[in-house]
Amino acid sequence: MNDVVVRPIETVAQARALEAQAQLFETPCGDGRMIWRAWGAGDESRAPVVLLHGGSGSWAHWARNIAPLVARGRKVFAPDLPGCGDSDRPPFGEDGDVLPPWIEVGAAALGLAQFDLVGFSFGAMVSGFYAADYPHRVKKLVLVGPPALSDKPSPKIGLKEWLRLPDGPQREEAFRHNLRLLMLARDESVDDLSITLYVEALKKDRLTKRRIAGTDVLLRTMPRIGAPVWGVWGEDDILYRGRLATGEAGLAHAPDFRGVTNLPGAGHWAQFEAANAFNVLLAGVLSA
Repeated sequence: MNDVVVRPIETVAQARALEAQAQLFETPCGDGRMIWRAWGAGDESRAPVVLLHGGSGSWAHWARNIAPLVARGRKVFAPDLPGCGDSDRPPFGEDGDVLPPWIEVGAAALGLAQFDLVGFSFGAMVSGFYAADYPHRVKKLVLVGPPALSDKPSPKIGLKEWLRLPDGPQREEAFRHNLRLLMLARDESVDDLSITLYVEALKKDRLTKRRIAGTDVLLRTMPRIGAPVWGVWGEDDILYRGRLATGEAGLAHAPDFRGVTNLPGAGHWAQFEAANAFNVLLAGVLSA
């Protein structure tokens, strides 16, 4: 089963088809709802996989990773976190520390007794909080580009303002600039698929007051995580450029830390930009 190779999606049409294949579930989020998408029937001998997206994102942060997991016998759940994508805002709070209880409400409602948890960026921080607070649920924890592992300020990034710009070429150029600078390492990675997935989720982000990712809150959480922990970074992740060793040292505070892999040729959105390498790596980690 681990030898199965599924080519990552390459077009917007393929992403739309993947979304159309998903089962949709709604679980409570205060008076609102949290939207979960699921793929695959799952092999009873293999734990389901829950994927938590990054900030200003949606399930589509994992668009190039879902089908390979399904092909290896996994049932895959990719929710839109509260305040992102199609999910309603959380009833209180503005940051990742208030999200784990709503993920737990959803996991319980969906009958997810135990699962492997994979989080990206902001979602990696939330995954760490969740694994610490609900240890009975999480079998393995994989953190991709996690923030909040140091109290030293992150590097300043020259992102372009887009909210006040009217629709048109100037706004589109701001999106492309920001996607390339923040998320991707290579110019050729900025294509129809990446820009479409990035912008659609960005426009739906309602958790705009997130701040704790700039602290060391995940570092302080790591000692409470009992599950085996792996880390993954893009080697050219702008948020950890020159500081990958700091990230690894932070994750090593977990009692069952298993190691870090840095993917060459990938930026912050490593599971998208280096999808083939990431999918092989993730398959090996989850089957270990």
